Amino acid sequence: MTDRQPDFVIVGATKSATTWLQRNLQQHSAVFMPGAETHYFSRNFEQGPAWYGAFFKPAAAHQIVGERSNSYLDHPEAPRRLRAVLPNVRLIVQLRNPIERALADCRSHFRRGATAADVDRNPGVGGADAERLHAGGLYYRHLSRFLELFPREQLCVTLYDDLDREPASVLNRIRAHIGLATTKVGGAAPLAGPVQPVGGITRRNASPAAGPRARHPELSAALRARLRAYYEADVQALSDLLGRDLTFWLGPTRARA
Repeated sequence: MTDRQPDFVIVGATKSATTWLQRNLQQHSAVFMPGAETHYFSRNFEQGPAWYGAFFKPAAAHQIVGERSNSYLDHPEAPRRLRAVLPNVRLIVQLRNPIERALADCRSHFRRGATAADVDRNPGVGGADAERLHAGGLYYRHLSRFLELFPREQLCVTLYDDLDREPASVLNRIRAHIGLATTKVGGAAPLAGPVQPVGGITRRNASPAAGPRARHPELSAALRARLRAYYEADVQALSDLLGRDLTFWLGPTRARA
């Protein structure tokens, strides 16, 4: 591999403020994280250990080394590869209401002009590719694969809902998990921006491909109902796994992009 290997990895989920987590961890002088997602244990494993190790060569000897690749959470081979290469790695999993996550992902594509404002017609949300793309929100399924290979204490599972309300407390949990000193909640330690620095889509920042009269994508009542049904069993199983009732995720929600 390399003389420096990651001590911790943020594995996802997508659209769950993991970029915000990375920016805040990078503010600490004792942490090194490459800016780019490597996707090594998912999409780039064939590149080999030397390719992966090159991302961490700039780290100083005293620094805790980590990376963030959101593709790891739902990739079927990533947990096994991580266990084989980094058996003692500390894992961070940030989860967001899967219905909100799906809508936020659609809005991200909309801003780039890659999809229509009519979410029900977007193949990644309501069409033929929905099963493949929505499977990213089946968190119980994905966490189970990690827990089959890693001790529970190596995983720190946090919720976007808590980060939205108490970012400093959540950040302290993660700092403690990777071996950093925590900071007093409400103290002077700055946070790197709001949890969701990107606001809703407006005509000013919408992609030109979407057209000047494009509306902000929303879920229809029928599609939201289908997504609730799709995620219901997984959310209940996740609630049991984490010891926390998450069924409020299945109620009426409005996602921010």
